[in-house]
Amino acid sequence: MRDSYIEVSPGRFREVQGRYFDDFVVGHVYEHRPGRTITDADNVWFTLLTMNTHPAHFDYELSKDTEFGKPLVVSPLTIAIMTGMSVSDTSGKAIANLGWDEVRMVKPLFVGDTIYCESEVLDKRESKSRPEQGIVTFKTTAMNQHGDVVAHYKRTVLVWKRGHGNLDN
Repeated sequence: MRDSYIEVSPGRFREVQGRYFDDFVVGHVYEHRPGRTITDADNVWFTLLTMNTHPAHFDYELSKDTEFGKPLVVSPLTIAIMTGMSVSDTSGKAIANLGWDEVRMVKPLFVGDTIYCESEVLDKRESKSRPEQGIVTFKTTAMNQHGDVVAHYKRTVLVWKRGHGNLDN
C-alpha cells in the first residue's frame, strides 16, 4: 500500500501522487474519488475549446427533439475527466501514456450527472528497452450517480520503477 504523503522534515508533509511499477498488482482495482459532477459550463467550454460544435452538445432547443430530449455531454470531455480522475492512482509516476484502446461510450452522460471512476490493473510487464521502467495497462470505467456504466477504456502507461525517476521530491 502506498502512502499519500512523505514527511520532508519534522512536522512538514508533502503529498505524493501515483504508484511505482513495483506497486501494481494485476487484478487490483482502484476507486477514484471524489466523483465529478458535469456542469453546463464544463460541457459548453470543452465543446468550444475542442471545436466540436455539434449542436447536440449545446443547442437546448434542437436537443429537445432528439431521443434524449436534452444536450449530451461531449464524449472527449468524459474521457478527459476519467483520465484526470485516475492519475493519482494509475499514472502519477508515469513517463508517458502509450495509448488508449477499446474506448466505449456505453450510455449517454448529461449535464448534472456525476461520474465515479475505477481502474483495474489488467497487465504489467518490464520494459525491454528501459530497465528502470515498466508498462502497465488499466481498464478505467466510469459510472454515473445511479451506478450505470457510461464509458470505459483501456490505457497503457510507461511508469518508473521504485528508486528511479526522483518523483517524490
